[in-house]
Parts: sequence; structure tokens; C-alpha cells
Amino acid sequence: MARTRKNAAAAATVDTAAATEIRGVGDIAAKIAFSAVDPLNLGENGETVFIPLDKLKRHPKNARRTPHSAASIEGKAASIAAKGMLQNLVVEPERDDAGQPTGCYLVAIGEGRRLAQLLRVERGEIEASEPVRCVIDTANDPAEISLDENVNRENLHPADEFEKFHELAEHRGWGPEEIAARFGVTARVVRQRLRLANVSPRLIQLYRDGELTMDQLQAFAITDDHDRQERVFDSLSHNTDASFIRRQLTEGHVPASDRRAVFVGADAYTEAGGNIAQDLFSESRNGFFEDPDLLDRLATEKLEAAAAEIRAAEGWKWAEASITYQYAYNMRHIYPEPVELSEEDDAALTAARQEYEDLADEHESDDELPPEVVERFAELEAKIGGLEDKQTGYDPLDVARGGIFVSLGHDGAPRVERGFVRPEDEEPEPEATTPDKNGVRISKDGEVIENGDANGGTAFDPDDDAEDDGTPLTEALVRDLTAHRTLGLRLTLGESPSAALLALTHALAVQTFFRGTNASPLEIHATSTFLGSHAAGIADTAMDKALAERHAAWASDMPKDVADLWDFVITLDQASIMALLAHCVSLTVDAVKLPWEHKQLAHKTADALATETLLDMTAYWTPTVGSYLGRTTKANILAAVREAVGDEAAEGIAKEKKPDMAAKAEALLRGTGWLPPLLRTEPPAWLEADPVDPPFEDEPLPEGAPGSDDEPAPEEAPAWEVEPVWEDKPPPEQTDPDAPDEPELLPNTPDGEDFTIAAQ
Repeated sequence: MARTRKNAAAAATVDTAAATEIRGVGDIAAKIAFSAVDPLNLGENGETVFIPLDKLKRHPKNARRTPHSAASIEGKAASIAAKGMLQNLVVEPERDDAGQPTGCYLVAIGEGRRLAQLLRVERGEIEASEPVRCVIDTANDPAEISLDENVNRENLHPADEFEKFHELAEHRGWGPEEIAARFGVTARVVRQRLRLANVSPRLIQLYRDGELTMDQLQAFAITDDHDRQERVFDSLSHNTDASFIRRQLTEGHVPASDRRAVFVGADAYTEAGGNIAQDLFSESRNGFFEDPDLLDRLATEKLEAAAAEIRAAEGWKWAEASITYQYAYNMRHIYPEPVELSEEDDAALTAARQEYEDLADEHESDDELPPEVVERFAELEAKIGGLEDKQTGYDPLDVARGGIFVSLGHDGAPRVERGFVRPEDEEPEPEATTPDKNGVRISKDGEVIENGDANGGTAFDPDDDAEDDGTPLTEALVRDLTAHRTLGLRLTLGESPSAALLALTHALAVQTFFRGTNASPLEIHATSTFLGSHAAGIADTAMDKALAERHAAWASDMPKDVADLWDFVITLDQASIMALLAHCVSLTVDAVKLPWEHKQLAHKTADALATETLLDMTAYWTPTVGSYLGRTTKANILAAVREAVGDEAAEGIAKEKKPDMAAKAEALLRGTGWLPPLLRTEPPAWLEADPVDPPFEDEPLPEGAPGSDDEPAPEEAPAWEVEPVWEDKPPPEQTDPDAPDEPELLPNTPDGEDFTIAAQ
């Protein structure tokens, strides 16, 4: 901030002094008073004299018309303050229109140094009358010598510059800040020069000879290892791009933006002996953690400590920590249950919500909220969130046998997944049996237990009297009878769409919420592909969080015992059944394209499904450097900008290096709604069709006709409505009295409404 203020002050001084004489330089004019001058003592040509600063003016014949930059004046001021005025100013006496001396002198050479001294006057470092060493030149043309000074000189080669900076640091012990102060540059510039000085001398010489560019040399400076720098250089063939060189040198390193690096932190990593290769030449200025094994160990240890702390605080039986979330496919997932707040907490929650709403209404029209209001909003949000968290909680028995997983989120923050019960920790349930009228015992899960044989073997003895009561049936006979019963169920279920819908919903709910159980007679196997292995960080997206919230809401409604699930499903209303079915089905969707799979038809169906559901990925995904732009070609980046913004915008970034092009493209595409073709949804035909004007548009409709103003309001339709499917049978009113019964109705449906499979 201080450096910014200095640059601003220098810029103001330069702009003003370059346009007018010193008497017009704002506040400085008040500090500098011109005194009377002896017109007879003007000095001779070639004489070196000391002239007060307030007697020096810019020469109107000075060749420089473009003002000095603020940074240039800042650098000169710092140099003069540290080392004094190393070069004389060249001046000539000023004369008025009558040819008489005014007592002032015009600066033909050294105007930048004069402005630097004026800047020091403004800062209070020197007085306005500070003597300045000058050489009087009345023989040469001021315009010519000022041009000559700026044309006939050559700047120091950059390699010489950063080597000399390195010598100052090595031999005089000056740090970047001290060197920067003495040369009027930033400490970052000094650090960059010192880093370049650490590049292999062989590569520096190649840079001097013009065989390496500055960008390439900066890429090599990512590491101080000269051997590695030279090995990478020797391995280069056609690809000598700086970004490629940088990737080669950092191969195996972990970028500072990695979630592990963010979680551990640079300080903890370096304290443990790790080294960070700083990239001082990229816009992000990110470094690279050179020891990934050390970083993994530190991240795991920190996660384990966090997991142990949560376990101790909440009472879980176990806690596992790992950098990547270890999904527990064989564990039962338990969810928090609603908890009634105490009267005190309930009143506090109501009051906090009311205050939040009142505060929002009060400042609804404010363009910018006062700091104290912003702070109060944050306090209320935290209070409301804390009280709302109390509205759910885990059963203490579940906590006592369950555990948690602690992993790293994509943003580097710990991610805690609670409520997993291992199979060995499940509470053993007695094998409840129910005697069948035929003597067959049925377990709680619907399995046949013959004569108490735990291994499922037959207890049939050919010598037993088959007519005796209580004699179990043979295994073969049981299989025979149940096969006939299965065939009967297939026949009747196929004629009862409503029951089939219930059975399907139940079967999917069993597999979705009660993993590892076999509680459905339907041989339908639902699988859900883990998307985290295909897209890093997808678990931290808004989409995943919304899906998890929906899943948790259904899970909290599920009965604890899978044996009660059927009764739960059949008591749901039609809208809830369809919503539960939709949720379970949605978890089985897999539209991931893999190079070794050939599922063109499946992906085509996924496209149709996206059209049917009006999927709009712009609500969930935006093109960023990390999500797309930094991972595709420059041609694709330019095509995206050209399509979304225009040709002019694309041409404006066409010559950028890929990292800069991707960053600028992200800014250009922000808010445009642009999507790559893979994420676009084909709109349905009905959405693109032109609306058809009704006939006789100007003719009023008859009274009571559909669409007229006095049309009777229809009765409210159910949340989801299904047209009856009669296949080849006539409608009910035409059905023969001896025909089979109509399809079975869903529970809780109105009389006369047959909810079958043609759902709207």
C-alpha cells in the first residue's frame, strides 16, 4: 500500500511538472519560493556549478515529449537518496523575451533527475533549495544534446543486471527489501532477479547469446538444481515452450493449490523439512511442494488428529481418516433423526429468524450495507445455523456402534461423513420364524427354514410318515410349490400396474437405503457409479450437495428396520411414491463416457433423458481454468470465446500463452452461459415448436365452454396422474360382467381412479 501511494505521488509530480513550470506544481509551488538572482553571475560554458533546485526548470527544447513514468521517477528518487546525484544535470541560463537573464536555469539533460528531486521535496526528504550539481552548456543546441543522451546509450543486459543484484546480496549481505529501496524497484522484482541469477551459468550464457528467451530462462528458475535444469534443457527437442519446461522441472511435485498443500500449509511443511519451489514469474505466484510423500504424511496425520477429536467429542465407536474419501460400500449408512428443540432453544430460533427478516427488510434498498449490519447478519446466520443443527441428531445406540470418515474436500477443508455401521458392529437379530400352514417356517427376511436346519439342508426322512401333522416338506417340494407361486405372482403383477409400481419402488428403496439386505423378491439390481473417480472435486459441487440433501431427507423418513419398508411404501401418497421412485432411479444413472466402453446407444438415451428432464447445466457448471479451459487446447478456448462473446474478443487473446489465455477466457465467459457441446441439452420439440393460434381468435367462447371466463373450475388433480392401461380389454363400462376384475388400485387413491403406468 505504501508503495502504491509513492507511485501515485510520483505520477502526480511527473504529470504536473512536465506540463508546466515549477511554479505551477501544485503543493510544491507553495514550498518552493524563487529568490532574486544576480543576473551578472550566470556561469561560463562547461563550468560545473551548484544551483538550488528551485532555480531549475524544464527546458522547452527537451526532446522528450512523453512524460517520464511514475516508476522511473520513483527509481531515480530512491537511487539519489541512497547514493546521491551520480550524474550532472546539463543546463543553460533562462532569458526573458528581452534577452535578459531571469536567474533560473533550463535543464536540457537530466529532467528525470530533477523531477526525482522534486518528489523528494514533496516527501520532506530535502529542502526546495537543495543544491544540484550542474554543467552549464551554452554552446550546444539543447534539443540535440537531449536527443543524443537518450539515443546514444545502451541499457545493461538483463543477465548483467541480475548477476550484479546477486553480488550485492552475496557480498554485502543486503536483502531484497534493502536492494529494492536503493534502486527504486519492488522487493518482488529483486527476488526475481536473484532467482534468475541462480540458474545454471551454462543456461545464462545461452540467454546472453540469444539461444534462450527470458520466458524460457524464467521457467528454468523454478528450481535451483543446476544438474536438473541442464538435463531438462538437453532433453528438449521441438517443444521448447516455457510452460513445457516448467512442467518437466516440476514433474512429481505438488502445486501449492493442491488440497493437501492448502490443508497442511506452507509453514508446517517447511518446518517438517520440506522445500517449496517458488514460481516467482507466474501471475498466481504459486509454488510447488517438492516432497509429495512428506506432504501426504503430514496431511494424513492432521486428518487423523481431527478424526480423533471429532470421535471423542461426539462419541462414535471408530473414526477413519484418509486424504481420499473411502466410500463404505459394505456398511449401513445411518442418518440423523428429527429432535424437538427445548422451549428455550425454540424461542431463541424464532427470535433470531425474525430479527434476520426484519434486518433484511430494513436494508432491502441499501446498495451497500454498513459494516455493523454485515457483522450482525453474520452473527444471526451463525446463531440460526447452530440452533437448526440441534433439530437433528443421531440415536445414541447408533453412535455407539457407528463411525465416521474424515477426508479432504476439494478446497482443502476437512470433510466429515458420519453414521456408518460396519457389518460386524450390527446388532444381532434373532431369527424370528413364522410357521406356515403347511409346516414351512419362514424367517424374518422371507427365507424358508426347513426343520430348523441353519444350513438350509433338508430334514426329510423317507421313513417318516408324510401324513403326520407338523412334518416339514421336502426341499424339492418346497422349490416346486414356490416356483408355481412365483409364476402366479409374475402373472398377476403384470396385470396390476399399481402393485408393480409399489414393488419396484420397494425393491429400489431396499437397495438404496438398506444395503446388504435381501428384502425384495424382485431380481432388480441397482448400482450407482462412484463419480469421484472420474472428476476430482465433484463431491464438493453444489449438485452433489443438493443430491446429498435430497437423499438425507428420504433416509430420515425410512423405517429403521427393512422389514417395515413395505408397509412404509404402501402408506405413501401417489406423489410421494413417484418422488421416492424417481430419487432411487436417479442414483443409478451413469452417463460417463469412457474410452474403452462402447455404449453409444446408452449415451444416446442419456441425451434423450436430458431433453426429457430439461437438464440445464448452466445452473450447475461454469467454464473455469480448472474445470475446462486449462485442460483443453488453445483452439478450443478460442472457439468458446468466439462463440460466446465474439470474434473480436477471441482475437484479443489469440496471441496469449495458454495459461494467460485460459485465465482471460474464464473472465470473458463468466455469465455468458456458454457450455461445451458435451454438456448441452437438446431442447424438446414442443419447446421449439411455434405456438398455434386458436381458430376464431376474436370470436367469444360460449358461456361455460372450456377456456371461457365462466368455465367451472375443475377439481384439483392428484399430484401425479396416470391414465388407465387396458391393453386389449374394453373400457370398464363395456366390460363383460364375467370378465376378470379391474387392475388393483394404489392405496389411498380416490374411488374410480386407476393409477397405472402412464404417468404424466
